[in-house]
Amino acid sequence: MNETAPKIRLHVETPLAEGVEIALDRGQSNYLVNVMRLEAGAMVALFDGANGEWRAELTDAHRKAGTLTVRDRLRAQEALPDLHLLFAPIKKARTDFIVEKACEMGCARVRPVITRYTQSERLKLDRLRAHMIEAAEQCGGVNVPELDAARPLLDVLGDWDAGRVLVFCDEARTAPPMMEALAGVARGTPAALLIGPEGGFAPEEATRLRNHPAALPVSLGPRILRADTAAVAALALAQVALGDWAG
Repeated sequence: MNETAPKIRLHVETPLAEGVEIALDRGQSNYLVNVMRLEAGAMVALFDGANGEWRAELTDAHRKAGTLTVRDRLRAQEALPDLHLLFAPIKKARTDFIVEKACEMGCARVRPVITRYTQSERLKLDRLRAHMIEAAEQCGGVNVPELDAARPLLDVLGDWDAGRVLVFCDEARTAPPMMEALAGVARGTPAALLIGPEGGFAPEEATRLRNHPAALPVSLGPRILRADTAAVAALALAQVALGDWAG
């Protein structure tokens, strides 16, 4: 493309293609027209999570119900590493942080799990998805991770896909360092990271994990990390070892 991409980016649910008209909701219209002060003819960048990033023109600058018309594609959809994040929900703001950073760091799917010591079992999935969308908008991403409803950990383990490595962050710290453990796993192997709750795993959960055929216990180092910090650290190491970050 000869033109640079617009600085303002929006995620939309409508599948994008040349000529498609996007009816903006009230919040998006208010953001573009009242907050950003855009007028008809202004260009914005759009992504839908499946068809790449597109340039679109604000063809109706109504502050409550504006319209965008898709003009041309700026870049193709990018494939994400097949990496999932499983975590036990914690306090609201810190759970928000986890899903936001999972999006920024290229996680393909976020899967909350309920353990015996989970601090919070009620999740507002719409709010969590909104946090991921905002992260993708601000960071130039074209992907928004899939977001599952919370399920009991033992149920998840019971129907686990045998072809997916379960990288289990063992708070007992008796496992090998994560990079050492992942050295024997081929780059691109489908994988999932499991971060436990603040209180650790219950004895029966820890036993089930250590005996699970897909589980690979790892240590995140000599220091005790809070759950949200552990999630970011584990994602970074996994992307280096298995994903699309340079080793």
